[in-house]
Amino acid sequence: MEAKEIKRAIISLSDKTGSMEFAQYLDKKGIEIYSTGGTFKLLKDNGINVKEVTELTGFPEMMDGRIKTLNPKVHGGILAVRDNEDHIKQALENGVEMIDLLVVNLYPFEQAILKQGVSLEEAIENIDIGGPAMLRSGAKNYRFVTVITEPSDYKRFIDEYESSGGTSLKFREELALKVFAKTSKYDAMISEYLEKALNDNFKKTIILQNGKVLRYGENSHQKGILFSDDKVTEGTLANAIMINGKEMSYNNYMDAQAALDTVLEFDEPAAVVIKHTNPCGAATAENIRKAVEIAWFSDPISAMGSVVAFNREFDMDALRFFRGDEIKHLSFTVENDKLVSSEIKRKFIEVIIAPSYSEEALKYISTKKNFENVRVLQISLEVSRKTKDFNLKRIDGGYLYQTTDNELCSKLDTVTKAKFSEDMLKLAEFSYKCCKHTKSNAIVLCRKTDNGFQVLGMGAGQPNRVDSLRKLAVTKAKENLEYEYRSMNLDITFEDYFKKVISEQTVLASDAFFPFDDTVKTAAGYGIKYIIQPGGSQNDQDSIDACDELGIAMIFAGNRHFRH
Repeated sequence: MEAKEIKRAIISLSDKTGSMEFAQYLDKKGIEIYSTGGTFKLLKDNGINVKEVTELTGFPEMMDGRIKTLNPKVHGGILAVRDNEDHIKQALENGVEMIDLLVVNLYPFEQAILKQGVSLEEAIENIDIGGPAMLRSGAKNYRFVTVITEPSDYKRFIDEYESSGGTSLKFREELALKVFAKTSKYDAMISEYLEKALNDNFKKTIILQNGKVLRYGENSHQKGILFSDDKVTEGTLANAIMINGKEMSYNNYMDAQAALDTVLEFDEPAAVVIKHTNPCGAATAENIRKAVEIAWFSDPISAMGSVVAFNREFDMDALRFFRGDEIKHLSFTVENDKLVSSEIKRKFIEVIIAPSYSEEALKYISTKKNFENVRVLQISLEVSRKTKDFNLKRIDGGYLYQTTDNELCSKLDTVTKAKFSEDMLKLAEFSYKCCKHTKSNAIVLCRKTDNGFQVLGMGAGQPNRVDSLRKLAVTKAKENLEYEYRSMNLDITFEDYFKKVISEQTVLASDAFFPFDDTVKTAAGYGIKYIIQPGGSQNDQDSIDACDELGIAMIFAGNRHFRH
């Protein structure tokens, strides 16, 4: 179908950005322009040949402007199918002139309801009726009518019109799709607001768009698609800048989100190593170079093939750690219950996430073969924090909605005779942040380092937290400390070194309360002297009594952090 020439247009706008210049172009092309209210006045005052819609309809605006364009001479001119002889005959018989272009956007309902103290009456007056009706009519008849609802499309229209003397079917199709997306979102906002205002009922409409097909889903036999929500925001993970590497997979996105969620907990320079959505390594330090080294050796076996996130610019110092210039690339196996290391060519990672990258690091990443398959993403920490508004999970026949877990502690009460020093209190908060992002039932052991803190061992996703402690967290802590011990040439035995670190430098964090005192007693058996947990069990006193008997300091943090 050839390009469609424009002879007559209606312009009716609440957002008048760029409208004057656009209307000047239409006027220059000899296109007859009709308009309403404030838009008419703006165009008229700037010397543009424009007529009021009332001249087209032969009917005055009524009821404080509620009735302007709801008229057969408007909608007949929009909806008439140009190659339908009966439509054209009826239009001629009734004095209906064809309208080829609509430039319309809607009353600012969203801005109105966001105003502090807005009344129901004011919100209702900002519900547009004529605008959506015209837009939908024009979009329905996209074969013949061009509908522009966003100022960003003015230039596209001009470019197309200059090149072909009209608008192409493809262009009109694209604009029609934008219209139906916009009006559906607009109606959803109104429905949500009125549901709350009139029924005091919460309603949530999720609009997904820009579906991007992934290679597969969680497993290769599943399909996977990444959608952006309707409030597409640059800087979020779904819209991250892809600096380097292969296409992101479903699992890459899941792990990347877990890494981002965790690293956002920290104000100090931090690095987080994620494997299967759990922070198997995390550390804070004086810079990210030191933080990533410490985080990596929280669990060097699991760190291979991980996703790593930073909360500071990724520079060459951090890159050198992965490159192995200063720290050897090691792989680890367990033989006879001991961690055995062997040197390998490189540290394998799936994804790096950071808020920015130094020029030197970017140049290296984009040109060196050993980084060609590493997915390197740039996100905005500030935007990512702001967009954490809710979580949604699908169950058979419905959805589970919840607000985000954005409060770490509601209190920090020491409930035992033994107390925390200032350093150990800071370590307790670090430990609780890491535990918050570990799958339940979670036990995380964290320790002090020279200039920060480190995950030493973690137990995730177990049916009971005693197993998370004794079978996983302590086992991993022993492995890490044994490897460290062998490189330090100390005069004490490993058993003494382990007890010293565990008792003097380590905090145990639990994501939920202890229903019995067994976790406390198990922890004491390994020499643990500091615990942070939410509290709230009817048997809390049993755990407090056990701590007092065993010389353990314990904090109740108030907030539980289950993660399923």
